[in-house]
Amino acid sequence: MTDPTGSPRPDPIEKQTMATVDAHAGPSGGKGFLAQPWAPFVLPLAVFMLVGSIEPTPDKPFELLGWQIPYSSYPLVYAVKLALTTAVMAQVGWRAYRQFPLRITPWAPAVGAIGVVLWIALAKLGLEQRLLGPLGLGGLIAQGDRAAFNPFEAWPDRTGLAWLFLALRFAGLVVIVPIIEEFFLRGFLMRFVIAPDWWRVPFGMLTPLAIAVGTLVPVLMHPGEMLAAAMWFSMITGLMAMTRNLWDCVVAHATTNLLLGVYVVASGEWHFL
Repeated sequence: MTDPTGSPRPDPIEKQTMATVDAHAGPSGGKGFLAQPWAPFVLPLAVFMLVGSIEPTPDKPFELLGWQIPYSSYPLVYAVKLALTTAVMAQVGWRAYRQFPLRITPWAPAVGAIGVVLWIALAKLGLEQRLLGPLGLGGLIAQGDRAAFNPFEAWPDRTGLAWLFLALRFAGLVVIVPIIEEFFLRGFLMRFVIAPDWWRVPFGMLTPLAIAVGTLVPVLMHPGEMLAAAMWFSMITGLMAMTRNLWDCVVAHATTNLLLGVYVVASGEWHFL
């Protein structure tokens, strides 16, 4: 819907959504980048990914200037990553979270449950390697290799420690990751590409560019599972358009991750984590 100038004009549902966003959605008037409207949407994910960049994988320890982080140190690195991300969420993230009413529709867990089936099935096809490998892009796919850390295999005689780390891993998988990814992608980025004063863009308003960004950015963030990421995040964009509720997207994401984690523990296919 557009006004006489050709600019997007919110429909009644969008106006109602706009009314739920409080003054914290725009510039706070404070000093420094922490006071910027984008900070609570961007910084938690930035910290998570920055620390995550030094996580070792089974075939590749992290190395920098002769300094090495062995694969056995993955649990420590992950714990530090989660602690730092949680601290940033507590410091600045609440300004973003309070903008959106905490209401969940039944569609959210339903979409999440369907999503985990699609993710596992598409990831198992391995089409990325078949299609991109011959083009010399296998290195790009390898960037998406996961830690695949099995605590029960790493600590066979320390079951209590293994379960403790698994609980920590699930906390990140089911709570932290869905919040920081969805608030960055849908709360900020997909609105940012619609208008410079993105905080005034009603949540759920979509343009072709926003839809494209909502798919392509997650694909680049999951290079080892491009097809699964494209399908899954497109499905969540559909949920976003239908309910215009950011917390629905978070819960759908959390549901998929929870069920994926349960599947991994039950099946032993740790390469999914």
